[in-house]
Amino acid sequence: MAVLNGRRLAAALVLWGAVQVCSAQTPATLKPYVSEDAPVLVLMHVRVIDGTGAAAAEDQRIDIEGGKITRVQSAKLRNAYPPNAKILDLAGKTVIPGLVGMHEHLFYTGPERGKDGLPFWIEMIDSGPRLYLASGVTTARTAGSMEPYTDLSLKKLIDKGEKPGPKLRITGPYIGDLLSIAPQLHTLDDAVDAGRTVDYWAAEGVTSFKAYMGIKPDELKVAVEHAHAKGLKMTGHLCAVGFREAAALGIDNLEHGIVVDTEFLPTKKPGICPAKDAAEDFAKNVDIESAPVQDMIRDLVSHHVAVTSTLAVFEITVPNRPAMRKMQRAKDALSPQGWSTYLRVRSGIAEENNPLSAISLKKEMQFERAFVKAGGLLMAGCDPTSFGGVLPGFGDQRGLELLVEAGFSPLEAIHIATQNGAVYLGESDQIGSIAVGKAADLVVIAGNPAQNIEDIENVQLVFKDGVGFDPAKLTQSVQGLVGLR
Repeated sequence: MAVLNGRRLAAALVLWGAVQVCSAQTPATLKPYVSEDAPVLVLMHVRVIDGTGAAAAEDQRIDIEGGKITRVQSAKLRNAYPPNAKILDLAGKTVIPGLVGMHEHLFYTGPERGKDGLPFWIEMIDSGPRLYLASGVTTARTAGSMEPYTDLSLKKLIDKGEKPGPKLRITGPYIGDLLSIAPQLHTLDDAVDAGRTVDYWAAEGVTSFKAYMGIKPDELKVAVEHAHAKGLKMTGHLCAVGFREAAALGIDNLEHGIVVDTEFLPTKKPGICPAKDAAEDFAKNVDIESAPVQDMIRDLVSHHVAVTSTLAVFEITVPNRPAMRKMQRAKDALSPQGWSTYLRVRSGIAEENNPLSAISLKKEMQFERAFVKAGGLLMAGCDPTSFGGVLPGFGDQRGLELLVEAGFSPLEAIHIATQNGAVYLGESDQIGSIAVGKAADLVVIAGNPAQNIEDIENVQLVFKDGVGFDPAKLTQSVQGLVGLR
């Protein structure tokens, strides 16, 4: 009897230990947002879009152990399940890789500045990371920081499991002439200051840098050299420096696309940012099929300069876009003042009804298609800035829809928003596509985005390193907070 009781006790301890292992996978602070945290999971009967651009594979099985993908095969095969696996029947659902957002921010435009108020941006310390993750963004490069110390701290908290959010790749503060645009940021004194700024923030832990509009050619050159000396990359939202000049100076990435390139303005002067004049000239006069533009595209490709698509933030400058039905989620997530500001500016854009913004958006879409056709690496991000309305995660999903409107297939759009970003980051062996050995960063979607890209918004479950987060709970936790925190 004593032996039998001992065996029962041992069995009970084993069972108790298994329960502890299962529960230990998710830190207590994340549990309110997690719906699946079994150490071993099998996703059955899913449609797999693997992120490589390949056709969707129907009725598949994905095994997950220890946060990694251990098997991808047809669900019709009768291989045994791993021991102690939890089986999820996801028939009718689609699984894609976690989005790799390459132009994200952890701040949001401050609402209602007032007639003579300074522009300011509010750190989304709670709402940003949760909305990104809820929307399927499992890796995010911040592409410019207003509060770099806050961003770095958030990354540490997320990595330790104390906060929900994507895998953050922190970009340093904007580098350029910024006092009149953003008094929260540093304005460079000269090229020496550009190098010093890169050195300082690299030592603080950022892993990339972003040059901004007013940066001069000599400042950009030194900033790039200092970043490259540390094995780090430089992107840029440029204006004073044109794209071909930036490529020659060694820049690695260009944000937004041709819509911000000023080099085709006939009156452009070296080292001067003519943003307004160049934007109008672009809409009226620049032909994407012209020899100068095609030469620029080939030049970027030959220099291995990547481009980040941010179509969602340009769409909002077009009258009556996006459709108001697309904005309900944003309305719920924004603070009342943030929503009011968005509506006021949107109304003003509609009333002005300037046709040039729609022309520019169409040309940017045409440029992105031509860039990819020429062999360029196109990535995607949402850039939650401008006058508001583009929110973390929601904007990334909208960006995919706009890539399809631009002429990419849904499979190509998903490839751009997943594997391409991972390739640029040098992390394609770990993230960006669905394959054995890679991190189980997966998005479960109701519907089939390969046929209807708008299904990308129907996120049911988001796995990050094998832990399944509930997007509804994440989103609900930040209702009314965007524009506040």
